[in-house]
Amino acid sequence: MHIAMLSGEYPPRWGGMGSTVFHLAGALTRMGHSVTVITRRDKKAMRNPKSIPSQEGVEVLQVRWAPLPMAFTVSYGRWALRELLRVHSRNPVDAVHIHAPMISWTEKKYRKVRSQVGPVVTSLHGSWLGERDGMVLAAKHGEAATWKNPNDLAILLTGRYYARYERAAVRASTVCVANSQATKKDFLNRYNPPDDWRCEVVRWGVDTDMFVPLNRDHEESLFAHEKMRERYGNPDEAALSGLPDTRTPLILAVGRLVARKGFSTLLRSMPAVLAANRDAHLVIVGRGHMRRTLLKQAKSLGIGNSVTIESGMPFDKLAQLFRSADLVAYPSYYEGQGLIPLEAMASGTPVVTVNDGPLPEMVDDEVGALFELGNDDSLSGKINELLSDPERREKMGRAGRHRVLEDYTYIQNAERYAGFYAS
Repeated sequence: MHIAMLSGEYPPRWGGMGSTVFHLAGALTRMGHSVTVITRRDKKAMRNPKSIPSQEGVEVLQVRWAPLPMAFTVSYGRWALRELLRVHSRNPVDAVHIHAPMISWTEKKYRKVRSQVGPVVTSLHGSWLGERDGMVLAAKHGEAATWKNPNDLAILLTGRYYARYERAAVRASTVCVANSQATKKDFLNRYNPPDDWRCEVVRWGVDTDMFVPLNRDHEESLFAHEKMRERYGNPDEAALSGLPDTRTPLILAVGRLVARKGFSTLLRSMPAVLAANRDAHLVIVGRGHMRRTLLKQAKSLGIGNSVTIESGMPFDKLAQLFRSADLVAYPSYYEGQGLIPLEAMASGTPVVTVNDGPLPEMVDDEVGALFELGNDDSLSGKINELLSDPERREKMGRAGRHRVLEDYTYIQNAERYAGFYAS
């Protein structure tokens, strides 16, 4: 089959959606299909086309878009539709795969594609209204003001308007595919889909070749681990050897530095964590407008020396950090699915995350722990509970890796989606 995949993100835009689309396209081509990705133009890629990672059987086309918060989804959608029709005229497309909500089409456009091109499969990565509600909830729990970020402010002010395009996707797609039961329920409750609405659930996988557990028996792997641990805090011999009974645990948190990711809640939990584990160190990896605010908060809490915020790092270094950490914390207030916990599990690292939304669908007490949303005492309690039991954490790491290999791989995603395209 020839699949046209329309996504607002694609490498070198490595976001959650960009990474997912990249790996899904590659898995589909390894099954014998061909994929044309239609995405937004990227200045870096235009200057250096080699920055777009090449995959055999995947063609990447970039189209114009207006760089305006939220409004870009409409302009990108318009140009992507034109490009789709052009592609279909020269190489017939068997199925169209839309990645919502970063593309805005009316019902008329969906029906046009279904009549002139082929079936439309729409992935629901989450909803604008869900993001908006997550921001409001985060603000109630003392996270940074959303108005400091233009994109978040745009979602707050215009989310209800742009929700009409999500409603169009629900009503006019051949099939919708939610990335969690929570996302399916969200769309069902908000958009009153028709009685014949077909919505499947397929949770995205992760790169199990990049995110792997630490191999303590491999000299180069252990050397890379030692080098990573030496960057943060004052690691003891157990930490440098990759052993779980360290007295200098490393806690990792990854995500955009925006209010709904819950990093202020995590920082508020750290004094209690440090009271029980005085030589623990927290590393937050992410870009965003909150970096200065979070550093200021850490200082005011008296934990500045125990917190490092990295604005970003190469993927291989980030993967190393996942496997070198003793624990990953993910305190997000809203996710469509949330890939960070799966990346931790694939790396053999236990996860502490919220008992809310889609996250309990992936994380339980076999692979980590769940805390009460927005409750920093609950978060610190779960972190301390796991740090006090090295043997249990080691078992969780093995169980997490096994779960990912069983249920969360891109080839499994590709097989499910190929079935949707064909049907």
